[in-house]
Amino acid sequence: MADLEGAELPVLRTVLGDYPHTAPLRSGDIASARVKLDFVPVSPIHRAFAPMVRDEAYDLCELAIVTALQAIAYGRPIVLLPAVVAARFQRGCLIAHASRPIRGDDLKGKRIGVRSFTQTTGMWVRAHLAEDFGLAAEDVHWITRDGAHVAEYTDPAFVTHDPRAGHLPDMLREGRIDAAVLGNDLPEGDEFVPVVPDASARDEQWWQQHAFMPINHMVAVSASVCREHPSAVRESYALLRRADASVERPDGAPHPTSFGYERLREPVESVIDACLAQQLLPRRLSPEEVFGPAREVLGSSAD
Repeated sequence: MADLEGAELPVLRTVLGDYPHTAPLRSGDIASARVKLDFVPVSPIHRAFAPMVRDEAYDLCELAIVTALQAIAYGRPIVLLPAVVAARFQRGCLIAHASRPIRGDDLKGKRIGVRSFTQTTGMWVRAHLAEDFGLAAEDVHWITRDGAHVAEYTDPAFVTHDPRAGHLPDMLREGRIDAAVLGNDLPEGDEFVPVVPDASARDEQWWQQHAFMPINHMVAVSASVCREHPSAVRESYALLRRADASVERPDGAPHPTSFGYERLREPVESVIDACLAQQLLPRRLSPEEVFGPAREVLGSSAD
């Protein structure tokens, strides 16, 4: 947190991904006279998560929802805003090598690679495997390279952590794993095939049932900036909503963004349920525990 020289305009060190709904904030097309967002380049975006939850390295930061919920459960100094900046359908993120295809109902006892057991895409894939095929998280051998962003968390016993595991597509090519979960780095081409071939149809059915896209990333602010500059937090939240509203989207289509306590209550509760089933949380969190600190800062204006 810093102030502009000779002025009282709060400056928030900010990390947000490059999206159509953040572009107006980055360009300055949408700005405020009450706060300045000082964008810090971090790529890939997940490299910002551990510094944020461990050290309050940023004032306002995009954060994976699993990391955010773990941070709240373990008392880390972050405040989660009711703001989703990234969501997507996840079933297509589970792939196998074309020379060794495998289907979802054949995964019991198999090896699935994922960057980190706490990765939000992996959480959603496991939730869908449970929904679609009755496959519990512990029914699979999970192979990971990275640990959790929240230092207090320990992987379950059915997870093998290997920092030398290497690149997941290479592990698939070599047959060291049977399937892999990849997100933004999902490879193109026909070398790899989906484990759930009817993923799109299943995702459409899921959307019709739940009316929200599976949440990937939300926005958090440091506890320090909430205490010291609550008005800057309120103004930043307003900027996020203004920038999102500036993007034209078809009515009724799934949106990768959403805002507001009530709008996010059911999605967040579904994530909490999945996290408990997968041993990602030490205890159940209530929606009030998740969003209570933000309510104290934002008030009812966030609905």
